[in-house]
Amino acid sequence: MTPVPVAVIFLSLIALSAARQNPDDDVIKLPSQASRFFRPNNDDDSSSSGTRWAVLVAGSSGYWNYRHQADVCHAYQLLRKGGLKEENIVVFMYDDIADNEENPRKGIIINSPHGSDVYEGVPKDYTGDDVTVENLFAVILGDKGAVKGGSGKVVDSGPNDHIFIFYSDHGGPGVLGMPTSPYLYADDLNDVLKKKHASGTYKSMVFYLEACESGSIFEGLLEEGLNIYATTASNAVESSWGTYCPGEEPSPPPEYETCLGDLYSVAWMEDSGVHNLQTETLRQQYELVKRRTAGGASAYGSHVMQYGDVGLNKDKLDLYMGTNPANDNFTFVDANSLTPRSGVTNQRDADLVHFWDKYRKAPEGSTRKTEAQKQVLEAMSHRLHVDNSVKLVGKLLFGISEGSEVLNKVRPAGQPLADDWTCLKNMVRAFERHCGSLSQYGIKHMRSFANICNAGIQMEQMEEAASQACTSIPSGPWSSLHRGFSA
Repeated sequence: MTPVPVAVIFLSLIALSAARQNPDDDVIKLPSQASRFFRPNNDDDSSSSGTRWAVLVAGSSGYWNYRHQADVCHAYQLLRKGGLKEENIVVFMYDDIADNEENPRKGIIINSPHGSDVYEGVPKDYTGDDVTVENLFAVILGDKGAVKGGSGKVVDSGPNDHIFIFYSDHGGPGVLGMPTSPYLYADDLNDVLKKKHASGTYKSMVFYLEACESGSIFEGLLEEGLNIYATTASNAVESSWGTYCPGEEPSPPPEYETCLGDLYSVAWMEDSGVHNLQTETLRQQYELVKRRTAGGASAYGSHVMQYGDVGLNKDKLDLYMGTNPANDNFTFVDANSLTPRSGVTNQRDADLVHFWDKYRKAPEGSTRKTEAQKQVLEAMSHRLHVDNSVKLVGKLLFGISEGSEVLNKVRPAGQPLADDWTCLKNMVRAFERHCGSLSQYGIKHMRSFANICNAGIQMEQMEEAASQACTSIPSGPWSSLHRGFSA
């Protein structure tokens, strides 16, 4: 591979971190004069007879992914203040951030520039290598016997209960990241949700999903009639965005060299944190988050989507998240939408922003500066390798003129990414056998592998093309298969 000049890479990084979003709306709190008059009649509120459950998932590891665990820890604190019991909240996070040597405030995680610690008290149900797809599915299904490691806590829900799931991570078309292998694929997740519904062990479920191309997880897959309402940070073809990143406004405290949160995630949590959730519906929060995440006239934003049984969005948030009694006098009205000024960074570039900020701040000639430069070069080299390898595979399979067109084809809205998900996973493994791991960046190409399957390419053809495109697996850490295949 042709070496990439360091100066060119650094200039590119400057452009990557320049994304900004500046909504002009102010924050206004409108306290009610007597909040009891704004409380809904609880005669038909199932929360009085059913239990609220929650599953919170940060699907990444590494300090450059700080924001995912910060999102999940923040969500835990909100739910506890809302009245959910610790025994009914299951937390998945790798737990390598709070005490990381890069963390300037040891033992503390924040989710906004002036935010308080959200890490203290968060249960360590599934951490490290126990954060797996297998354990997540077992937890959702309430299958204690299938759990391997961790606290053993599962969603042991009943027919009158309400379940809230929040997942924050990297994603790609039809896939969500995990700090372990394999990753989580859309068909498997939706099959588990159907199985949970068939068990009759919940009344309704809400799923909030933060990831790039997160709409593709439910597009054409999440059926109506399961009593599941899902919203996603982006549609099926676009990135989601990190926020509170170095160089943005507002920026994290100067000692931080990483993004503190994700735009969609902090939007719903900062809204939930200041309102009486007995007066706010899922739809009202969806509309608010959609406006804040869209980016206005800027190109830097995404389209928040909703899927499944959309009629559930008339439910009050309190049914799933509880509500903080301290917010009783802060009734939700459309005029007090929380939309502070906030810059954004493409989720896939947040690691580069971290490495660049680390390099920029390190003293000249220091070991830290050399390390940061090495991390930048390794990440960029891996990106070039994956991008070029996928493109070459497409040309070998479909010809020079047709390859790119076939790989990048987007299906009409409402159709799932793939016809045959087993084929897609097999194609991913074939590519990785010869070219190395896709990693958190490379899963952006999952649509290409789906289209290879949709075009009828056989496994033998894919193996041959991948072996020609990649004569060896790069030695860098991002290409390593030490954790196994992505599929």
